[in-house]
This record gives sequence, C-alpha cells and structure tokens, in this order.
Amino acid sequence: MEEKIVLEALFDAVIILPSEDEDQNHGGIVVPDLGKEKNKTGTVVSVGPGKYTLQGVLLPPQLQVGDTVVIPTMGFTTFEYEDEELWIGPENQILAKINQN
Repeated sequence: MEEKIVLEALFDAVIILPSEDEDQNHGGIVVPDLGKEKNKTGTVVSVGPGKYTLQGVLLPPQLQVGDTVVIPTMGFTTFEYEDEELWIGPENQILAKINQN
C-alpha cells in the first residue's frame, strides 16, 4: 500500500502557495520584472495550531486555509513539494491578509 504524504504546518507556521507572477508581455516577448523587489502574494494551504506564550497559553492563528496574504520579499523558506513551489514561514511575518469583498 502506497503511503500518501501530506504537508502540515506546525506551531505558528503557515504554508503558502504563491500566486502566479505577472510578467509583462511586449510584442510576444515576455519581459520579467527584474530589478524591482516587491512583496509576493499567495494562498494559505496549511496553518499550524498556534504558538504558546511563556505562561503556557495557546495563541490561536489569525489565518485560515484559503486566505490570500502578502508576504515579505525575504524571510520565508521556499520548498518544492509535488512539483509545486511553496513558501513556509511564521505567521507573524505575514504582512497583510487580502480581504476580497
């Protein structure tokens, strides 16, 4: 029987599937946005259970699976899993949650 591996965030970590990059297209030539450091967006695919305080109180995560978030240009680990690039990092480093009305 083949075992299926499922990637699960631990502690206060989140796992994010990055949004597709939007490179500009000029006359059929794709021009990547080089030289401009900008924050990335992605969709949360796994959230850890939270983080314990020094007093032993569990602080639950603020994010949920399916949330769209903005992450900084540096600080998250890039991880290749089942031919998908994922970002893994602590929830408190996420810059914003994008609310879609």
